[in-house]
Amino acid sequence: MPVRSIVSWNTMIACHTHHGEDAEALNLFVLMRRVGSELSEFTLSSVLCACAAKAAIFESRQLHVLALKTAVDLNVFVGTALLDVYCKCHLIKDAVEVFDKMPERSSVTWSSMVSGFVQNDLHEEALFLFQKAQRGGVEVTNFTLSASLSACAGLASTIEGTQLHSIIVRTGFCLDNFVATSLVDLYSKCGRIREAFFVFLEIEEKNIVLWNALIAGFSKHARCFETMILFEKMQQMGIAPNEVTYVSVLSACSHAGLVESGRLYFDMMRQDGSVQPNVLHYACMVDVLGRSGFVHEAWELIRNMPFEATASVWGSLLSSCRLSGDLQLAKIAADHLFEIEPENAGNHVLLSNVYASSKRWEEVAVARKHLKDSGAKKEIGKSWIEVRNRIHVFVVGESSHPRIAEIYAELEVLMNEMRKFSYMTDKDSDLHNVAEEHKEQLLRHHSEKLAFTFGLISLPSGTPIRINKNLRVCEDCHLFLKAASEVTGREVIVRDNKRFHHFRGGFCSCRDFW
Repeated sequence: MPVRSIVSWNTMIACHTHHGEDAEALNLFVLMRRVGSELSEFTLSSVLCACAAKAAIFESRQLHVLALKTAVDLNVFVGTALLDVYCKCHLIKDAVEVFDKMPERSSVTWSSMVSGFVQNDLHEEALFLFQKAQRGGVEVTNFTLSASLSACAGLASTIEGTQLHSIIVRTGFCLDNFVATSLVDLYSKCGRIREAFFVFLEIEEKNIVLWNALIAGFSKHARCFETMILFEKMQQMGIAPNEVTYVSVLSACSHAGLVESGRLYFDMMRQDGSVQPNVLHYACMVDVLGRSGFVHEAWELIRNMPFEATASVWGSLLSSCRLSGDLQLAKIAADHLFEIEPENAGNHVLLSNVYASSKRWEEVAVARKHLKDSGAKKEIGKSWIEVRNRIHVFVVGESSHPRIAEIYAELEVLMNEMRKFSYMTDKDSDLHNVAEEHKEQLLRHHSEKLAFTFGLISLPSGTPIRINKNLRVCEDCHLFLKAASEVTGREVIVRDNKRFHHFRGGFCSCRDFW
């Protein structure tokens, strides 16, 4: 073209951005400025979108200054693109400042800001902003609803999620793939895998993201065979699995102890030319092997990995060493973890537990001294339960809850009743070098037991008791909740930091393998 107008430049820049050619879009913008061509709000918004995809902070700030100089910073397109790039660069304060200064906001602006809060793990702020948008009469879009559902999923907030589902039905977005995927993810993370499946069934045109959301949900709920059936069904429907699908399937095999199935899927993935195995797949496979006692095979897999092992890989190996009692490999894994994550106290605790499981109390003392010397802070175990729109948090030996005396009294009655069904405290779950009687006392008032008891006295008869926990459920609490589900006739759903456990009639969905 002998002559290029501003529309020509804008069209080419937007075209590069649309096709994911972000570097080309930025280079073309530099050339545009060099030849002295004008720019418009559409130019800046397109280039900012390219910066957002690259998380290019330095370039974004330069463009912000340029927008201020050319007096287009308050334009709705430029402002929306600016706050989006700041959110993706994790500069949430800058994003909020841009949002607050905008005199005009479109539905895309509101949606981008809600999504930005979710991307930065500010789920409560995201829901508050969505409610503010509703009060202001802002048009509801599928992207806003999807982002708000993700916020509810991050908080595992069933009540707000159900309310959003009602809005989705009223506004006619039930069959939208973005919204349906977020709904499936929400219900899965709230322990309602059945509702997630029903949402999935309603969608006629299912894409790979929706399939992955449901497969991941079943995997986290220890429904391994359903996960594998969905994996096969998806392929029968003509949709090829991707990297995310294989992570979920391998994770399901890990939690069910299905070593041969895990090997089969891992080999299938490596032979699939369209899938590039990454470190997450190797971490899952290390977990599959290690949790079933094949720690040396897991170690060989790590040594032959085509890339550097991450903390999740070494963490899987260290956890497996506790089950197998391999102290030599445990030390190797722990040393790598201390190097990668020097401030993670959980790695010191895990190594200490490996030694404690083998009654190596001198090594336990050394590991705990290293934890103290490192300055890393150990995460306190917490369990929480939602009752009448309020979250109640418990820690071991809780004393501040207003109904704690009633909870302890009810727990004592419950444990006496459970002993009639042969329930005995699993003292091996406590890894302290103390007398057996003291171990039983320490285990008696674990946070999940207190949360369950509070749910028992607070929720209507027959209502499932849903508990969240920030750490892994210990063996004794797992045994307790199995027995409690039989004695009380209550279904108990526990979400720990790894997966879901569904306790019903004295049994757990994980089949005691977790």
